[in-house]
Amino acid sequence: MAFDLPAPMTGTPLLSFEPLTEGILLKRYKRFLADIELEDGSCVTAHCANTGPMTGVLIPGQRVRLRHAPSPTRKLAWTWEQAEVPGADGQLCWVGINTALPNRLIRATIEAGCLREQLGEIESIRAEVVYGKNRKSRIDLLLQPSREAIDQRPIYVEVKNTTWSTGSTALFPDTVTTRGQKHLQELMDVLPEARAVLIPCLSRPDVTAFAPGDSADPRYGELFRNALDAGVEVLPCCFRFDRDGVTWQGTRPAQGQQPSAAL
Repeated sequence: MAFDLPAPMTGTPLLSFEPLTEGILLKRYKRFLADIELEDGSCVTAHCANTGPMTGVLIPGQRVRLRHAPSPTRKLAWTWEQAEVPGADGQLCWVGINTALPNRLIRATIEAGCLREQLGEIESIRAEVVYGKNRKSRIDLLLQPSREAIDQRPIYVEVKNTTWSTGSTALFPDTVTTRGQKHLQELMDVLPEARAVLIPCLSRPDVTAFAPGDSADPRYGELFRNALDAGVEVLPCCFRFDRDGVTWQGTRPAQGQQPSAAL
């Protein structure tokens, strides 16, 4: 059954959740841990679901937001979800730093019809489908067009959480990523029998464009441009993160190279 919904407007809620708890970041350490002082003065250790350097969004003393979800199966009851940072316009904005969220968010975006113009009507969505060389990789989302679609090719969607920016341009990656390089090559490999789509999940509302982070990973930038030439589609999707939900901010244009001022 196709997701036949009116195209949502900018500002439309896509995800909602219980209001997050705010605090002040004291430090992040051992990659997965962050000490945070809550509003009542108590200190907690939260899980940091982001293994990267978090360039530009890791600022001790900044305000952060946490999700409290105690469970017998979890070592830590708190998870760091958002960080407040200076935005491109000089105003503070909130950034979604949990790398476990973007796949769910992009799926909600597609189901809501936000990308109908770019992707067409979608019949079904499958997550984490095995594909690639020797079938050792998993595509984030595999879309099947509706039966009425002219182009019946399956659509392979790779999602990348994007929090780093220079000026108003969002950049990915912020460090060398051999995994990300491999994903670009595998997207090119499914062409032309399928459509290949890279979706940078721009997890901050202040950016107006997307580009590869050439200064952090020149090889990724080279492969990104090769992928564009080969026919891989790039659909940067922008979101605003609030204390109790995430809203749609529209797509952004993709540039082939990091702005020279930031290299």
